[in-house]
Amino acid sequence: MAETVPLRSDPSALAEYKKILKQVLDVRPSGTRQRLATALGKNRSFISQIANPAYPMPIPVTHLDTLFEVCRFSDQEKRKFLDLYQQAHPGRLRLVSSRTATRRISVELPDLGDATRNQMLETLFETMARHLVKILDDSESKA
Repeated sequence: MAETVPLRSDPSALAEYKKILKQVLDVRPSGTRQRLATALGKNRSFISQIANPAYPMPIPVTHLDTLFEVCRFSDQEKRKFLDLYQQAHPGRLRLVSSRTATRRISVELPDLGDATRNQMLETLFETMARHLVKILDDSESKA
């Protein structure tokens, strides 16, 4: 019979890793929460929930890479966060540990002459890239 992995073995670890996220967000430039929400394809209120130690909602493991990239965690912050995440959610990090390394590219887009429209175009390309990567990851896992 397959062994079941508990969803959360240490509730205090969940609150602690959320405190680290909150501290990181608090010292980053304004707009970081919105950039994170956009990168994850979520509302800004979602970021408030995942960064609030009082909410027991775990941060989805699939969001961690984006979280570290957008928020620019230091190596020490990232290690501490991951240690606590592993305590709070045993076994979940294994789900992403086999992912292929990523790299960043830049794309030149036209200036549409309007900040809102420019942001919408950037978000469209970022979202499209994330979805393409997910499709590629899914197809590789089925091969």
